[in-house]
Amino acid sequence: MENRIDGEIARMQQILVAQKASFTAAMPESLAVRTDRLDRAIAMLVDHAEDFAKAVSEDFGHRSRDQTLMTDILPSVSALKHAKKHMASWAKGEKRKPTFPLGLLGAKAEVVYQPKGVVGVVAPWNFPVGMVFVPMAGILAAGNRAMIKPSEFTENVSALMARLVADYFDESEMAVFTGGPEVGIAFSKLAFDHLIFTGATSVGRHIMRAAADNLVPVTLELGGKSPTFIGRSADKALAGQRVAMGKLMNAGQICLAPDYLLVAADQEEEVIESVSKGAASLYPTLLANDDYTSVINTRNFDRLQGYLADARDKGAEVIEVNPGQEDFASSNGHKMPLHIVRNPTDDMKVMQEEIFGPVLPVKTYKTIDDAIDYVNAHDRPLGLYYFGQNKSEEERVLTRTISGGVTVNDVLFHNAMEDLPFGGIGPSGMGNYHGIDGFRTFSHARAVYRQPKLDVAGLAGFKPPYGKATAKTLAKELKK
Repeated sequence: MENRIDGEIARMQQILVAQKASFTAAMPESLAVRTDRLDRAIAMLVDHAEDFAKAVSEDFGHRSRDQTLMTDILPSVSALKHAKKHMASWAKGEKRKPTFPLGLLGAKAEVVYQPKGVVGVVAPWNFPVGMVFVPMAGILAAGNRAMIKPSEFTENVSALMARLVADYFDESEMAVFTGGPEVGIAFSKLAFDHLIFTGATSVGRHIMRAAADNLVPVTLELGGKSPTFIGRSADKALAGQRVAMGKLMNAGQICLAPDYLLVAADQEEEVIESVSKGAASLYPTLLANDDYTSVINTRNFDRLQGYLADARDKGAEVIEVNPGQEDFASSNGHKMPLHIVRNPTDDMKVMQEEIFGPVLPVKTYKTIDDAIDYVNAHDRPLGLYYFGQNKSEEERVLTRTISGGVTVNDVLFHNAMEDLPFGGIGPSGMGNYHGIDGFRTFSHARAVYRQPKLDVAGLAGFKPPYGKATAKTLAKELKK
């Protein structure tokens, strides 16, 4: 085992050197080469969509084929096609105005977008294909090479990805490295030209420290506790179904899942009832329901059960939403129904940790400002959701809070907009990708200034001996 780890670490270092050398030799990367890579990535995902769906389900214990196709394969293919369609316009340099009066004398300024080189991708287990190939759209469109470290929790997907990437790409273009924490730690310490990590905030801190030793720029897509405001004017039945959809998709194992609800105190029972009905309409049964996903493993299942036990011990009411009245205790899998936690307090783990599972705390407020103040007193979240028809209240929530992104009258869907930047802020992440924002994240914006033949510096008094021209320039520019 140790020899295999050492071998994989040595291989990573060798391929990084090879990719950098190949990148430098090929400069500049033509749009035709980039298009070919995007095409091959699309072909790989389309040709082997069923293989990926089967591997994901094996790793989870169970996950719907349709869900994997919709949440991993489809977003990846869509992102790659979007990049292919718009890449030529994104790659064009931008003309900028030279500082007056240089433009009048023939000077020119522009920004040129260049690929950075080799991008490292550290991907999570919850969407093990999508969280590699959605950002890959920007990576490849920008003209970069890529090295990928998928999660050790999804071993079947990781092994399949390693085999297929080697079939569709030369390792000087793209390569996959499998293994546990030791391999992951070594990977994060490599001298990439950029590193993108998707995962827990706690791990993100370690990734950033490791990257700092080589001054590698990082994009961190983390998570946190994404709040959901249910305004008094909200359509409760609609909100309940949409919250249930977002909370139960992938069994809540989504970095953008609605983490907790903020509900007017006098509407709490109505909202809880609407969420329960929404869950039942989507999943009338759970244990034998192909549409409902299992919690990934025993470790995470036990963690979630621990959150519920802690909440009960500290005085919360826990409501199990079990439409089919099924016996989960006797099942030998990790499927878990929705649990709604009433009266949560800040000393409970469900209000301290990102839940990442089918557990939904419900906090009450007297006024919307109370709810806003609560959100602002905590870490800035990756997502924020508002349900309601009151436009002034909506504006108040959106302008008085800060989050990575927002969806109004639904959850999750801002992430599905390829032309919107996706990313967090502070503890929920840094940097963006998707569409043109991903292209620019994985590109170097290079400033280019072209000086005319005229002695501009002399005319402006910028070079010694300083005299009248200098004084005139200073007098002109140093005014209030």
